[in-house]
Amino acid sequence: MTILIINGPNLNLLGKREPGIYGSTSFEVYLERMRERYPEVNLEYFQSNVEGEIINRLQESSGKVDGIILNAGGYSHTSVVIADAVKAGETPLVEVHISQIFGREEYRHNSLIAPHTRGTIIGFGLESYHFALLSFITGPC
Repeated sequence: MTILIINGPNLNLLGKREPGIYGSTSFEVYLERMRERYPEVNLEYFQSNVEGEIINRLQESSGKVDGIILNAGGYSHTSVVIADAVKAGETPLVEVHISQIFGREEYRHNSLIAPHTRGTIIGFGLESYHFALLSFITGPC
């Protein structure tokens, strides 16, 4: 099984940026822990601060991986074109948010991506990625 994790803008700063909201662990450290825990899963990782690069990766990966975990960061609330790329994709996709977006600024309460996903996991810190991965490993009940 191959799962692609795509992180959007500013998520390269995890562990440094607003640790009260996003925690103090870098994503690379967290990803290594997940790889150790699930050696049977090939976890690919891509991060970009550039909207078009995220779209290109979604399109390139469509139908070529078993699942995609997407944290589009602030683009979740603003990017019609990323939402369109998710909608056009052939691969099941789970959207994640590290923070509890409904407890933050009102503009973060809406995701343009969510209607086109298999599901959305919100507010469990970096464990949001773990729960998304489990949804692919265990499948629907």
